[in-house]
Amino acid sequence: MTTLDEELAALRELDRDSLIAKYRELRGREPRQTNRAWVLRRLMWAAQERRLGGLSSTARARLDELIGQIDLKVDAPVVAKGAVARAEKPAGPTVGTVLVREWRGRQVQVRVIDDGFECEGAIHKSLSAVAKAVTGAHWNGKLFFGITKRKTA
Repeated sequence: MTTLDEELAALRELDRDSLIAKYRELRGREPRQTNRAWVLRRLMWAAQERRLGGLSSTARARLDELIGQIDLKVDAPVVAKGAVARAEKPAGPTVGTVLVREWRGRQVQVRVIDDGFECEGAIHKSLSAVAKAVTGAHWNGKLFFGITKRKTA
């Protein structure tokens, strides 16, 4: 009979398809994932469990108790066809705010209005559009006007 270390080493040597076949043989069903690392971890856990024993009855009872306390949502959230769930965007500057930025020796003033941003008599839909009109290049408007700071890696 092989030792646990030998059995685990033998599992590590198997390719993905062989691991999946071994999983089917052991569990009697297809694995939830077919990623080699995932299947390997499950098989190694099962080998250790067989040889060393699984969770104690106390640990299993506590685990069942904790699982019973979890409030799981059974129904999937309903999303309209074609819609993408997104995090709510943080609020921008409030109406009436005047943003000021110096760009290449000239002072740029932008006033926030109900339907966009007013800059030098022109109305733009976004701060990015204002920044592009001022610089001629694409900028993140909030970054250009100093509302947000650049993230560093």
